Amino acid sequence: MMNKISIRFYDDTEVRAVWDDTNSKWWFSVLDIVGVLRGESDYEKNRNYWKYLKTKLKKENSELVSRANQLKLTASDGKKYLTDTFDYDGIIALAKNFPSKKANRFIEWFTYSDETIDGKSKSKAYALFDSSLLDTLEVGTVKGLQQIHAYLFGGLYDFAGQIRTLNIAKGGFQFAMARFLPETLKNIEKMPESTFDETADKYVEMNVAHPFMEGNGRSTRIWLDLILKKNLKLCVDWSKINKKDYLSAMEKSISNPAQIKALLKSALTDKINDREVFMKGVDYSYYYEQEDNISEEQ
Repeated sequence: MMNKISIRFYDDTEVRAVWDDTNSKWWFSVLDIVGVLRGESDYEKNRNYWKYLKTKLKKENSELVSRANQLKLTASDGKKYLTDTFDYDGIIALAKNFPSKKANRFIEWFTYSDETIDGKSKSKAYALFDSSLLDTLEVGTVKGLQQIHAYLFGGLYDFAGQIRTLNIAKGGFQFAMARFLPETLKNIEKMPESTFDETADKYVEMNVAHPFMEGNGRSTRIWLDLILKKNLKLCVDWSKINKKDYLSAMEKSISNPAQIKALLKSALTDKINDREVFMKGVDYSYYYEQEDNISEEQ
């Protein structure tokens, strides 16, 4: 069964992957890897280069080409097409045989990205879809948000699930003062959430509160989706929201939430139980936190 989808991001470039339940491993799109290593975004150019490289490797009697597995992956038009994929070892072998200066940096990223705190937390977020915990979490409460944070970062941070007691700031902006945080969170919890606008306002206020030392954005986006799912039978398809647009809108939401509301509203979907929407949502949520963060993460 291959219904777990993942999108990794290398230098802001998507690398698609699909999970193989039978063999318990990921298969990665060869064309995406070729594009990354060539620094090329044109699909046809990458496709033609892969054809050339396959011919060259076959002439050299390389066993690499025979390790490719054709699987269906979702393309930019939303449709699924059969495409060549390699497993982890195959991707490393491809990169090592690739005439690119980027290869060594790519191999380092690909090898260690799953071993970072973000990588391990992201794996937990994936598992949340199939976890019975998802149906037992309190929705719209501070305790529910703490439960999400504890699940994502348990064993990774000693403060997982704990409300911060220190002041934090980002980009010159001071988040809610720690001494006022308990009262602030009580007030946020009481905010209505029966409409989209009310829910979005509650989400913005929770971002301003920033209740944890780290991991606020990733936890709060799941928290938001659970509220929308329960009350409106909707969730956000985060893959529809551009990273720069999202971070800019969140920064502006402190004084004016109109832009973030528009972005979230445009990405709403009724596919609340769709595995692929959830998995892509996790990928994009963690992608927002890579490199420069405008307002979401401490």
